Amino acid sequence: MWGRISAPDRGLGRPAGSLCDLTPCRMKSDVCVQSTNDFSTVSKASTASMGYFTDPYQKYFISRVCRRSPLIHRGYCIRAQAVTHCLLEFFQDTASSPHRQVLSLGCGFDSLYFRLCGRTGTPGSTCIWEVDFPTVVHRKRLLIDQAEDLRSLLKTKAPPTGCNERGSLVVDSQDYRLLGVDLGDVGALDAALDGAGLIWDCPTLLLAEVVLCYMDLAQSGDVIGWAAHRFPHSRFVLYEQFFPDDAFGRVMVSHFESLNSPLRSVSVYPRLHHQEQRFLQKDWLRCRVMDMNEFSVSCVPQSEKLRLESLEPFDEFEELHLKCSHYFILVASRGNLAECPVLRPLSGMEGNDFPVIPSLPSGGTVLVKPLSSAITGLRRFGHRSCLVSDCVIITTGGFGEGDGKHQRLRDLHLLLQEEDTWGREVTTSQWDGRLLHSLSPLTSGDILVLGGRFSPSRPADHALILTYDQETGAVTVTQKHVCPELRRWRHTATEVSLCGLLYLLVFGGRWVESSALLDAAFLHTRDLSLAEVPVVGVAPTSCHSHSSCGWAGGAVISGGLLASGTPSGSITVLAPGHSHFSWERLDTTPPLTPRYSHSSHVVGDTLILLGGVWIHAPGVPGLSLVDLISGHVSEYTINSARLEWPLMLHGHSSVLLPDKKRVVVLGGGGTCFSFGTHLNEQPILLELPYPT
Repeated sequence: MWGRISAPDRGLGRPAGSLCDLTPCRMKSDVCVQSTNDFSTVSKASTASMGYFTDPYQKYFISRVCRRSPLIHRGYCIRAQAVTHCLLEFFQDTASSPHRQVLSLGCGFDSLYFRLCGRTGTPGSTCIWEVDFPTVVHRKRLLIDQAEDLRSLLKTKAPPTGCNERGSLVVDSQDYRLLGVDLGDVGALDAALDGAGLIWDCPTLLLAEVVLCYMDLAQSGDVIGWAAHRFPHSRFVLYEQFFPDDAFGRVMVSHFESLNSPLRSVSVYPRLHHQEQRFLQKDWLRCRVMDMNEFSVSCVPQSEKLRLESLEPFDEFEELHLKCSHYFILVASRGNLAECPVLRPLSGMEGNDFPVIPSLPSGGTVLVKPLSSAITGLRRFGHRSCLVSDCVIITTGGFGEGDGKHQRLRDLHLLLQEEDTWGREVTTSQWDGRLLHSLSPLTSGDILVLGGRFSPSRPADHALILTYDQETGAVTVTQKHVCPELRRWRHTATEVSLCGLLYLLVFGGRWVESSALLDAAFLHTRDLSLAEVPVVGVAPTSCHSHSSCGWAGGAVISGGLLASGTPSGSITVLAPGHSHFSWERLDTTPPLTPRYSHSSHVVGDTLILLGGVWIHAPGVPGLSLVDLISGHVSEYTINSARLEWPLMLHGHSSVLLPDKKRVVVLGGGGTCFSFGTHLNEQPILLELPYPT
């Protein structure tokens, strides 16, 4: 799998030998937990080197910078933004205090102290305390010793020493203390901090970034309760995972289990309100928690988002939203600090309310059936599929398994029905490697491939015409030049008709610049030239990763990802009239769950929406049926109990079978942050839950 956590010490300095050498009696799971520090350190250094945040010091804790993927950079950037936001709030709310403290629990190789030097007030007003396994902090001290830029920032009373008589204080500076203590032993932690001179009754921020989740539940509960009783005026900032129930959550949990560092708290505290109650029940007075999608909408200025988009090409929106919907930032408060609100929106962002759509009641359950396990060529995402005959489905492009590795795929895939079973596949090497294109069956019998990309900085510059021969089963591929305005991806192309003439409605999509969203265009189907077509009404807001399908000579456009970075819940109909098209917004009841990266079909006057990504983990869409006349929405839960693997319904394609009663879902999945790439194992068959 792509993106697995590296082995201990990979890419890092090894001043004191490997973890196993240093801790021969340590339980294997503890060693594996410590190895997550190594991956995190390399990722932070890579993110900083790309300019996502300013940190000139993290590089000293690795032997060399190993460049991570844009998705990893975005994930670590939002984490740094959230933690920094909480730190700055704490410093602002304690500005009048003669002394304050930050206590980082499970600090790893984080460069917190060095980043904060010179930012936290007058010398001596703030002290940074860091605690981690003795093995980890000994390695950290030696790396500090080796870097003059780090040593020069320490306001030491004496040169850094190895250990005091307790064996816990590893760095003893005027405003920085580094201690080696196992957090699982609260008594030892309390004694070590007390012996090192920590002041218990001054304002203190306790920080735990992806730490408590690895601990035994009783031990992590002891830490939360100990902090509440020991620090009368304090805040506890917690960043970690939640919501293990959906497909992404299952992949996440399985990943950490495979590394022998299981997430011990995520199943007991699976939702945000469970985490909130966890702290309130341990005598914290106030607690606020939000997932990272909400934090991004509420607390990250649009100007900063635009700056980040300019740093490097990025096109993994689904994976980023899913990652952020499974991580949270929590701030619990006691004493004087409980009187101040936390996770406050920045100045000028007070009106940026996070969109919350209540979960719609389910109208029932739809059971999915896997097709033959012999079908292996559809493990991919970012592809497109359509019927080329009643018993043949063609699939083009995508990212998935090829030649034993994950890559852009270069095959045309045919799935054939024989004796009422979709069980045979044929592939031909005729594809140019593009993905996120559109695939449009035309009245002429041809199939038009428009747009797509080879990378986020390299769009496809010509169209393809696919012709399927019913006699031989062969596919002919013909290149066709198009105007530059049509070089886009994550768009849709739908055949429509007006006054007896056929056109192709091309809507939305992305261009090379991340923030560039494209408008609608009409093409003549005969030569793909731009057409002047009269249209009245308000067009849908520009977006990408929406879905479009034909209806009554026009088209129905649903969902999509807006320039704001939030999904759309709109449905807009392009309706043909006597002399012009009309854009008509459909109001739905109840409001439709916003989504993107979904698929859609129309049967009669019913719009079928399948899957997609929404920015609330508990609200991941299943199957929605929308009455295009009344706007009534019926939601159905998809039951994947018959599958032995998590079913991800984004990045997929779906085909409505000729009987109009069943849908075949092909492919789907994505790169799940650093947890590996998940690909749906095989196509599935879904019975539509309405009478025909």
